Amino acid sequence: MPYDPSAFPPFAVTVDLVVLTVRRHALCALAVRRGESPFKGRWALPGGFVRADEDLAQAAARELAEETGLHAHDPAVPARDNGAHLEQLATYGDPERDPRMRVVSVAHLALAPDLPAPRAGGDASNARWAPVEELLQQDGYGRDGEAAAPLAFDHTRILSDGVERARSKIEYSSLATAFCPTEFTVGELRRVYEAVWAVALDPRNFHRKVTGTPGFLVPTGGTTTRQGGRPAQLFRAGGATLLNPPMLRPEV
Repeated sequence: MPYDPSAFPPFAVTVDLVVLTVRRHALCALAVRRGESPFKGRWALPGGFVRADEDLAQAAARELAEETGLHAHDPAVPARDNGAHLEQLATYGDPERDPRMRVVSVAHLALAPDLPAPRAGGDASNARWAPVEELLQQDGYGRDGEAAAPLAFDHTRILSDGVERARSKIEYSSLATAFCPTEFTVGELRRVYEAVWAVALDPRNFHRKVTGTPGFLVPTGGTTTRQGGRPAQLFRAGGATLLNPPMLRPEV
């Protein structure tokens, strides 16, 4: 029998973005308030439908650029110069996840240094950086006196998966440098780990570990006083993508 595509129910494919950054020493995610149905008025992750002429990576990179102005980097290369680490996270295909029709979402994780306030685009009426702990509260998320509600669709689950991916990957890879500017201090890198893991780390032990891990950091020869106090040595990300030994997450 010849293949008959009309024998199969149609479905759409979207990309959703877990965009993480560190702001004011807290791990934050980009959240948008939906301006259209379904879930009008609810907060959600940014994303959109995959266009007919796009593959998944192109769609994710386009959405990232539209929402943040960032360009996607190769996952094996630390983010630099208005760029962000972007990698595929997971696929979500519950038949009931979208009330409009059968929609499969391929979620992506994006990591970038501290970014300015976002501007809403597409079908979003508002956009903001919000601490992930607030977005993942059991009763949902709300701000400025609005009623708290879970994120739209299954975005609470997607965000939770993205946060755990980031927390796990900075243990054994150099991915934490994607949250830093091109040149950074060990103290700034430590605050990234503290924000992502939500723990306090011993400064001396951390300095010894990161500077003693081959290929993790490379001295630039410069110093900075932007954090106050004595001049601190500046580093950039080294060529290592995997850390040996790994930076194990403290048990809390």
